Amino acid sequence: MSAPIIADGVLIQRYIQGNQAAFEILLNRHRNRIFTSIYLLVNDRYLAEDIFQETFIKIISNIQAGKYNHEDKFLPWAMRIARNLSIDTIRSRKRMPIVVDTEGRDVFDSLGLFVASKEDEQINQDEISALKRWIWELPEEQREVLILRNYADLSFKEIALLTETNINTCIGRMHYAILNLRKKMQKNVVRVK
Repeated sequence: MSAPIIADGVLIQRYIQGNQAAFEILLNRHRNRIFTSIYLLVNDRYLAEDIFQETFIKIISNIQAGKYNHEDKFLPWAMRIARNLSIDTIRSRKRMPIVVDTEGRDVFDSLGLFVASKEDEQINQDEISALKRWIWELPEEQREVLILRNYADLSFKEIALLTETNINTCIGRMHYAILNLRKKMQKNVVRVK
C-alpha cells in the first residue's frame, strides 16, 4: 500500500510550524513543472536555475511572512511568482526564449522520432527548428498559454489565475495559437511544393 498524498496546504502548515521536511516534499513535488515553465520562458539554463532559486526564496519569504493564504492552490501561486520573475528577466534582457525541458534538452528533440538516415535526421531538425520559430512568432499571450498548457501541464483555470485573465480568454488564446501554427505549417507546405 502506498502512503496517502499529503495536500500542499497541509505541507505548508507543517512547514510554518517548523517542519523543514514538509517544504522539501512540496519542493520536490512541484520542482519539474515550475522549473520547466521558467525554462520555457527564458532562453538560458543557468538563468532558469537562478530564477527557480529566486522563486523559491520568494515563496519561502512570503510563507514565513504569513502572506500565503491560498489553501491548496500552491502550484498556481508558485507559478505566478515564477512567471512574473521570468517575464521581468526577459524584459530586462530582451532575450527570446526557446523550448527546453528540465534537463536542458530541447523539448522538440525529445519527441522520440525514429531517424532512418542522415537526410531524414536533417529534415526532422529543419521541421523542429521551423516549429520552434513559429511558436516564438506567436503573439506573447498565445505563446504563453500554449507553453503553460502543453509543457507546464496547467489547467485553463490555473492559467487564467496565473495570467490574471478568465478561462474563456485562455481557451481563446490557445485556440488562436493552434490556428496560427496551423496556418504557418500550411504556408510552409505550399512553399515546398
